[in-house]
Amino acid sequence: MAATKGKLIYKVYRALSYGLSPLLYLHLRWRVLRGLEHPSRWPERLGRPSHARPPGPLLWFHAVSLGEGLATIPVIKQCIQRRPDLIVLMTTTTYSAFQVVKNCLPTGVIYQFAPLDTAASIDTFIEYWKPKVIILMESELWPNLILGASQRGIDMALLNARMSATSFKHWSIPVFLPLISFMLSKFSLILPLSNLQAIRFQLLQASPLVISFAGDLKFAVENVGMSEKEIKKVEDLRAQLAYRQAWMASSIHKGEEEVILQVHRMLLEAHPNLVTVIVPRHPQHGKEIALEMQKEGQNVALRSRGENITSGTNIYIVDTLGELRYLYGITSIAVVGGSFLPGLAGHNVSEAAAAGCAVLTGPYVGHFSSMVAKMQQFNPMSVLQVHGKVDLGGAIKNLLKDDKVLEAHRMAAKQAQQALASGIIVGTWNSLNSKVLRSAFG
Repeated sequence: MAATKGKLIYKVYRALSYGLSPLLYLHLRWRVLRGLEHPSRWPERLGRPSHARPPGPLLWFHAVSLGEGLATIPVIKQCIQRRPDLIVLMTTTTYSAFQVVKNCLPTGVIYQFAPLDTAASIDTFIEYWKPKVIILMESELWPNLILGASQRGIDMALLNARMSATSFKHWSIPVFLPLISFMLSKFSLILPLSNLQAIRFQLLQASPLVISFAGDLKFAVENVGMSEKEIKKVEDLRAQLAYRQAWMASSIHKGEEEVILQVHRMLLEAHPNLVTVIVPRHPQHGKEIALEMQKEGQNVALRSRGENITSGTNIYIVDTLGELRYLYGITSIAVVGGSFLPGLAGHNVSEAAAAGCAVLTGPYVGHFSSMVAKMQQFNPMSVLQVHGKVDLGGAIKNLLKDDKVLEAHRMAAKQAQQALASGIIVGTWNSLNSKVLRSAFG
C-alpha cells in the first residue's frame, strides 16, 4: 500500500518537474548571469555531457558541495585502488565545489556538473553515462534521480547519510512519507553519520538490513597535494606571521563577522601585535568585510590582491577558495564558523584539528554535532564550544596567554581527529564492496 502511494506521488512529482522545466531553465540562466553557475559548462546541469563516455563499467559518485565533495575523494581513491577496471564519474552541484574538487580528483576520474532533478535532465544524463552503481553523499535524496535509476536497475548507496531535523519533519508529513519510504527502499546500502541519523532513516521506513556504520568520512578528508606555486604562497604567509600572534576565524557566514570583529577589537587591547585571519565562506563577503574595516581606519590585507601582512596589519582576509585546509597550518588557534547564529549548521572541525589547531566553535553546529560530540568524548579539550563574543574572546585570551594550555588543546584536537579517522575509509570500502559493488560489477 505504501509503495503504491509512493509511486503515485512520484508520478505527480515527475509530471511537475516536466511542467516546471522551462522555469527551471530560466532560473539556471539567471544563475549563470550572477556567476553562480559555470559560464560555459552550465548545460551539464541539463544532463548534457561535455566529455566522451569511455567504454566499460561506470561508477558514479555525487556530492552537492565542497565539503561533501572532498569527503568523497578518499573513497574514490580506495575504489580505484581496489577496482582499477572501473570508470569513475564524479559530479557536484555547486560552482565553488567545481573550482576545488576537479583539481583534487585522481587522474582518470571524469568530472561533470550534476543534472537538475528534472525528468528530462536526469533521463538524458543516465542514458548517456549508463552507470551501474550510483553513490550519493549525505542528503542528496532526489526523486527523479533515485527512482529513475532504480527503474533502470542501477544499484545505489548513500554514504555519510544525514537528515536535518527540519528535513525529517517535512518528510514525516503523511503526504510525503510514502515517497521518501519508496525512495529509501531502492538503496542497497545506507551508512548514516550517527545513531541518531540511523534512527531517523528507520523512522522514514528505510530497511534496517541496508543500514551499516563506518564513521564520518569528513574525519578522513585528505590534504591533497599542492602545486609548488601553492606551497610557496602558503609558506610566504607563514613567514609573514613568524613573529606575530595569530588566530583564524574560518568559514564565516554573513552576520558572524560582527562577532569575530568584536572579539578582534577586544583581543587587540591586550595583544597589540595580534593578527586575526578571517576566511569567509564566500569570497565576496571578504571584500565586504575589508571595506567596512577600512572605513574604521583598520589596516586590512586581502589575499586575492596578493597583499602582504605588514607591521601595521592586524586583519588578513582570505577571500579565495580551496586553501583553507592548508591555511589551518599557519595558525595555532582556529574558530570554525557557521556556528554563531541561529539557523546555521556548523562546518567541519576535524580539518582544523588535523592541522594541529586548538579548535573552537559556536553553539549552532547542526549535523556536525555528532562530530563535535565524538571529539569531546575522546578528549573534552579537543573542541571548545563557546556561546557568543564574550565566551569566545575569553577562551582565545586564555589560549594566547598560556603556551602550555594552548599546546594541550592543540594536541588533544589532533589526537582526537587521528583516532576517529582511523579505519573509516577501509570500513566504508568493505561495506560498499560487500553490499553494492560485488553484486553490480562481479
